[in-house]
Amino acid sequence: MTSRLYAFALAATAAIALGATGPAAAQSFTPQQRSEIEAIIKDYLIKNPEILKDVASALERQQAETAAATGRKAIKEHATLLFNSPRQVVIGNPRGDVTMVEFFDYNCGFCKRALADMMELIKNDPKLKVVLKEFPVLGEGSVQAAQVAAAAMLQDKTGKKYLEFHRKLLTSRGQIARAQAIAAAKETGFDVARIERDSTGPEVRKTLEESFMLAEALGLNGTPSYVIGSNVVIGAVGLAKLKENISQARCGKATC
Repeated sequence: MTSRLYAFALAATAAIALGATGPAAAQSFTPQQRSEIEAIIKDYLIKNPEILKDVASALERQQAETAAATGRKAIKEHATLLFNSPRQVVIGNPRGDVTMVEFFDYNCGFCKRALADMMELIKNDPKLKVVLKEFPVLGEGSVQAAQVAAAAMLQDKTGKKYLEFHRKLLTSRGQIARAQAIAAAKETGFDVARIERDSTGPEVRKTLEESFMLAEALGLNGTPSYVIGSNVVIGAVGLAKLKENISQARCGKATC
């Protein structure tokens, strides 16, 4: 080690100790010593900026690991509501060996793109159970559409008509709000008068509250977001990544 690197190592160690032990330790350095330590660190980082990339990468990995651990803990604690709540829509195989939960918003462009991935999975994986949870985070229109959708769910425990309604909204153009959702429900054959009553009732309110509670526990802040097995998957990651997570949940490997 060169004398300069040795000096840097000592200075960095001192700086870390200073930050870790608080004001009492800071008092052991004179202003001149502090200035010299800071100058050495600054000089070294300017000459070796790749270190900052390494630090940023390490921080990202640490944050991802922490988020994953938090997600696994939340999934375990809320497994019943996540996978078997009476206030959810189940499509695919209700007795499937793997469950994929999707949190979505009808005004989410990424959710619209991810619809094709979900349909492909249902078509080609007869052992997959899919749970849909309303998570209206993109404004009042999204909340209104979710209220209508949750009310429609009360009329269709099989999820078949709901899925048709769901696809109509996610494949439509423009902003989705109450009027568009009501129109889709009518086209799908739901009792619209009942939806009008139920959409502002206590059961719909509890359905949305439950979704938001679960999303908060899982650390979700956007859509689409998924729970697959014991993992939280954020974003429209694409068909291949969803398949990989399903395989991991099913057999512990990327491909079964």
